[in-house]
Amino acid sequence: MTFSVESKPESVELTFSSTNNERLINLCGVLDENLKQIESAFDVIISRRGAHFRLHGPISQTNLAVSALKKFYEESDNYLDIEQIQLGLVEIRNTASPSITMNPDRVAEKLNSTPLQLLTRRGNIQGRTVRQTDYLYQIREHDVTFGIGPAGTGKTYLAVACAVDALERELVGRIILVRPAVEAGERLGFLPGDMVQKVDPYLRPLYDALYDLMGFEKVNRYFEKSTIEIAPLAFMRGRTLNQSFIILDEAQNTTPEQMKMFLTRIGFGSKAVITGDITQIDLPKHQKSGLVEAEQVLKRVSGIAFTHFKTDDVVRHPLVQRIVDAYEKYVSDKEPQ
Repeated sequence: MTFSVESKPESVELTFSSTNNERLINLCGVLDENLKQIESAFDVIISRRGAHFRLHGPISQTNLAVSALKKFYEESDNYLDIEQIQLGLVEIRNTASPSITMNPDRVAEKLNSTPLQLLTRRGNIQGRTVRQTDYLYQIREHDVTFGIGPAGTGKTYLAVACAVDALERELVGRIILVRPAVEAGERLGFLPGDMVQKVDPYLRPLYDALYDLMGFEKVNRYFEKSTIEIAPLAFMRGRTLNQSFIILDEAQNTTPEQMKMFLTRIGFGSKAVITGDITQIDLPKHQKSGLVEAEQVLKRVSGIAFTHFKTDDVVRHPLVQRIVDAYEKYVSDKEPQ
């Protein structure tokens, strides 16, 4: 691939000299949808005539958009779907300017290390940001790992991917999914069915991740054999979970007593991953979150790892990062100085 780049005040021009119409179509997407995604991600304006692109916006942002165009043109031998585009934009944004609060030596180690290869049906699961990569290493190296951060940062999905990987490699004998049954600001009323059917709505994000990573039929077979188990948090007391990969999702909605009870269920040969977003607590206002307390109590305990995700780790639609940022700014502006 050859191209030329020319910079002017508030604009950059990019021309692909060895052009292929099919690759340009794949690069731009249907009705230029891929270009719109790049514009939205970096807040620039892109105009195109053939293989010539003109980008308008702050120079730092247009340079990132140019990097995106080059990257996607190299990958445009085949059709680029919207997920590939959005994940690629996350990688470019974080590689260019990772606002990292981790130890600098650990950041360098993760940036230069070979990505962990997780054994799942997808086959290509890896950290898209430095913190996500660090999270995967933390899960591998520690028996108890906390993933704390805003929605869309991959906390739950990556935890499930690690659980599937451990099960497929026979490092554990079963996967146990736990989630507190707390309604998100609304009353659902009576839910019909047996215990599993009652908690199904609360565990749907975990199911979705499992189906994506293992396939519908395989997941259902594992449920039938109890290789994958639903364990409502309220019914965990008294159990000891050996040789298991245990995921406690939405942990911000546990009470301190529930969190302590859960952490003391972990038996021999087991791993536990606890995920949550402390900005979305649905407990009564007077009730302290078990996740918030656990971070304060356990932060210096050897063998327990914490990964704190930020908005630049969001791997959903580019607007999700801006939405999270806007809410955080709104809350901070309202707090008394």
